[in-house]
Amino acid sequence: MSVQSALQEEQQRLADSVREIERQLEQIGPAYTGDDFTEQMLDLQREERKRRLEVAYKEPYFGRIDFQELPGDRIMPLYIGKAGVSKQNSNELLVIDWRAPVASLFYSFTGGDTAVSYESPDGEVTGHVHLKRNLMIRQRELVRMVDSYIKGQEDGPVTDEFLLYRLGENKDNRLRDIVSTIQQEQDLIIRAERSKALFIQGVAGSGKTTVALHRLAFLLYQYADRMRAERMIIFAPNRMFLEYISGVLPELGVGDIMQTTYADWALELLGHEVSLRGSGEQLAYWFEQPHTADEIAQAPGKLKGGAAFKKAVDERLAELDKQILPEAPFEPIDGLVLKPEQIAEWYNTDYGEEFMMRKRERLASRIRRWFESELKRRGTSDKKVRAKALSRLNAYIKKIPSYTAPQLYATLFAGKTAASCIPKELAKATAERLKQGEALPEDLAPLAYIHLRLFGLDRPTYDHIVIDEAQDYSPFQLEALRLCQSVTSMTVLGDLQQGIHAYAGVERWSELTELFEEGKTGFYELNRSYRSTMEIIEFANRILGAMEGVKPAVPVFRSGDPVELVQAEPENWLKQLAATLSEWQSQGGLQTIAVIGRTAAECEEIHVYLQGQGFEPSLIQSKQPSYSGGLSVVPAYLSKGLEFDAVLIADASGEAYRPLDAKLLYVACTRALHKLKLLYRGEPSPLIAEPSAVL
Repeated sequence: MSVQSALQEEQQRLADSVREIERQLEQIGPAYTGDDFTEQMLDLQREERKRRLEVAYKEPYFGRIDFQELPGDRIMPLYIGKAGVSKQNSNELLVIDWRAPVASLFYSFTGGDTAVSYESPDGEVTGHVHLKRNLMIRQRELVRMVDSYIKGQEDGPVTDEFLLYRLGENKDNRLRDIVSTIQQEQDLIIRAERSKALFIQGVAGSGKTTVALHRLAFLLYQYADRMRAERMIIFAPNRMFLEYISGVLPELGVGDIMQTTYADWALELLGHEVSLRGSGEQLAYWFEQPHTADEIAQAPGKLKGGAAFKKAVDERLAELDKQILPEAPFEPIDGLVLKPEQIAEWYNTDYGEEFMMRKRERLASRIRRWFESELKRRGTSDKKVRAKALSRLNAYIKKIPSYTAPQLYATLFAGKTAASCIPKELAKATAERLKQGEALPEDLAPLAYIHLRLFGLDRPTYDHIVIDEAQDYSPFQLEALRLCQSVTSMTVLGDLQQGIHAYAGVERWSELTELFEEGKTGFYELNRSYRSTMEIIEFANRILGAMEGVKPAVPVFRSGDPVELVQAEPENWLKQLAATLSEWQSQGGLQTIAVIGRTAAECEEIHVYLQGQGFEPSLIQSKQPSYSGGLSVVPAYLSKGLEFDAVLIADASGEAYRPLDAKLLYVACTRALHKLKLLYRGEPSPLIAEPSAVL
């Protein structure tokens, strides 16, 4: 069949599909507003069907795969879309949901005559692929058709033209779904089994965040009877990043998944018994001035997030558990005795599976009930006797230790129970803050952990947890989250090469994987970068050199402009910066441009200057809730996770980026999709190549 004939066939098929979806939408009718429970449940089903049809109406499908199931000779064209749609009054599928087992062929098949297979609910299905076709549909119009495989016409491996076309598109201010361009190695992660902690080491631009979000959508589809969206949670590095990824799940038809930061989650868990102090100041302290490797190793985040401090917390909790049971009997009136052995039986046997402070409260209530029952049985009515007995009861119960998480945490920094692994100055400062009801970011993990050990989770446990930028997490942070699941099911993703928060995070994934039982983790590597051009990726790889234990990014074959490295005259530095922006904006086609500075102070200076030159830049700051696109000025340490069509590094001098700042400069450079330019004042950073006009 000629290309023109195939195009006409697809256009006709699309028109027929759109008409079928329109008919089904028209027949759904208005929402039910009555009180009948059965009708309400039916209406929920109708609304879900309507939502799927509305998703399909905009873009019915994005791919086609012609499959011949064996044994047999019938070749079935299967159309893959974001939402499955059946023909009306028929079991015949008009569109197959991308998460369905057979749809995995669209992502896993890369060519060849060899038989392929997929796992269906009824077992393995084997067959041959005759055609793999990508279709780009916009507002119900077919705008692009690319055949990546036609049986009998193979000429060896072919560059994925459709993928390159999509990667060449410009960015807006939101992360997009990648459902039409999921690659084989990404699909393996998305469809991996649920009952593990899945660790993903993904280089910059490898799509690890979108893979994790698509994995959530897949799990909800695959395990609809066992997992629910409202029992899933996503942890992102900051609120701006949450805003940036906010559109992906709704586009995939998934709602009600909690999306938060670790700090916000911990503070809510603690009932806001403490307030967070110093998160912005902490960022400024670690990124606005140079630090030695020894200073980083002794940072409070490292000390309070490590194994030694967790051991101290566990020992304090064990000590408290031993102290709870009173050693003395309770004798409210002469001759009436409640023995410690009976109290211990209630605590350990009747309430044995509950959390420590919950058990303590139930034990106190049990003693009170015993007290009232015994006085009633004895017929004790004398007011003075009862008053004296009640006073003894209250005094006895007060002796049973009771703590909130902040109260118990404070004991680790004072007196005999102070943790020996914490330096005295740090312990004193922490104790003072806790007295004022304040905590620093590094205190939140142990506080959350203690709260969960004392009280548990005031909600059902999480069916699945996603942790993004996990290289910046301490082991203690993950330990607290482990307590929030009855069955381990996590997607933990990050990039050690982007571990700029060295004062708190990990240097090796083993620091986190070792927290789980053997066989309860999986590890995947995503080394292909789909974000940036070859020139940008190769330049960024040179910044890090051969980082131990991590493979460098492998660029997709997408060439672009050379990376520019230009010396700036100190007195005309800002003028040169503005001239570059004027040139880029005049060229057109660049929807998002970022000027990345070394510090917040430098960015403020740049922002003021650009405004004075007639530009309209946004200044991205640490507590900013959203990213608006367009022209942005952002410190390097806040740029992680974002993407821009073009990036201008304001100053890549040796003074700005020392050898210890290699990961920070790497992060800044890998934000760029299409264009990257670095200015430097004085001498260039030793992290980059010898200066020349163009690299």
